[in-house]
Amino acid sequence: MIQKFTFLLFIFTGFAAFSQEDLLKEIDTVASAEIYQPSFKALQIVTGQSTKMPAKKEFYVDISHRFGDVSDGFKTFFGLDHATTKLGVIYGLTDGISLSAARHTYQKTYEFGAKYRLLKQMGEMPFDVVGYHVIDINSELDRDNYPNLRFTDRMAYLTQILISRRFSESFSMQLTPTYIHRNLINPEIENENLFAAGIGGRYKISKRVSLNAEYFLNMEDENYYQNPLSVGMDIDTGGHIFQLVFTNSQPITEVGYISNATGNWGKGHFFFGFNLYRVF
Repeated sequence: MIQKFTFLLFIFTGFAAFSQEDLLKEIDTVASAEIYQPSFKALQIVTGQSTKMPAKKEFYVDISHRFGDVSDGFKTFFGLDHATTKLGVIYGLTDGISLSAARHTYQKTYEFGAKYRLLKQMGEMPFDVVGYHVIDINSELDRDNYPNLRFTDRMAYLTQILISRRFSESFSMQLTPTYIHRNLINPEIENENLFAAGIGGRYKISKRVSLNAEYFLNMEDENYYQNPLSVGMDIDTGGHIFQLVFTNSQPITEVGYISNATGNWGKGHFFFGFNLYRVF
């Protein structure tokens, strides 16, 4: 487990060292002016959270879809017949603290989150650091299938530290150490506790468009599910951010997309979808 995480960390820091000389001018300009510029344009890289924070009193509406397996072809109209949906809201209490709530069709999940900034990439500080915590409540479970079901059995928890660096106007990367705890599991294929190491990045290709990618390595020695790999595109329309998504994980819940990815990119099994953020 430690070797896998060290390998990802080595990639991130190695690339940072390689890029620093060529991008020194851009970094120094931002630092000397003491103007904060976030590493990411959107609140998510693809499915995972980014270090971008809402401003104080900003109110976001988040509508997301992940359709079914594209490889099903016309049988399900390339997955459009089997969509999962998220409807959520996010509110910035301050420039550095936000709260969120959402309802997912996946397991009829209610989700509540808190996000807070710890460090800004300004001056001599080379990174953005943000904490993120989520509680998921699975309302789909019923006593017919689980006679001894308790309310706490419905709950799952996620904790992440988001560590990003803006290397230039166009390029940013992020590391996302992750811990997940689930109160109710299938012990034959799951563990109550799951550690994962995420890495993601953004490359701006025009004033309003960027290409994004992210990958999470689950640290379980034997994992029934796939490691989630997602690619996407940010489109800034001025009033909102629209993200096109291609991923091997259909769930949109913070716990689900990391721990329950079922698609296999190598066999052409992946899911198309989008995230739509509208700010008020």
